[in-house]
Amino acid sequence: MKVDRYYLEINSQKELNEVIIPNENLKLEKVYPPNIEINKFFYKNIGKKHRWIDRLAWDNLKWSSYLENKNVFTYTLKSNNNMMGYFEVINDQKIKSFEIAYFGILSEYIGKGLGGYLLSEAIKICFKLDCQKVWVHTCSLDHQNALSNYIKRGMKIFKEETIHLNSY
Repeated sequence: MKVDRYYLEINSQKELNEVIIPNENLKLEKVYPPNIEINKFFYKNIGKKHRWIDRLAWDNLKWSSYLENKNVFTYTLKSNNNMMGYFEVINDQKIKSFEIAYFGILSEYIGKGLGGYLLSEAIKICFKLDCQKVWVHTCSLDHQNALSNYIKRGMKIFKEETIHLNSY
């Protein structure tokens, strides 16, 4: 299976094309203390349509070890206590950058203008935490609007590649 992969970055909050909150009931919360069940829930439910498979083999010890890293942060998007989406960011303090490692909206909430807002908030949070670059990679297996959402928010492609995956 041929997959196109894109690496994008934004180097200043000034470059961000921000999306304002589409619904006043939305609440963005940092998951603290880390909660493996929340991350596993989003990873499995969002990822099942996009071939997120690398963490499916992780046991709770591996999840805990990853999430308890002081440079890993998870945020959830909720409305009236209904979880709608999330993102994980990883801080690389040596080069003052954040990677948006995982990002997504649950399928029942797609098409409601939440993706642009959540991405705007993710980028703003990273820059508030003193970084010089926020980056992400996406691919042709991700949601059809993923790449355009990143570009619309002001991110620029800095690397492209085509990879070949075995069918599963």
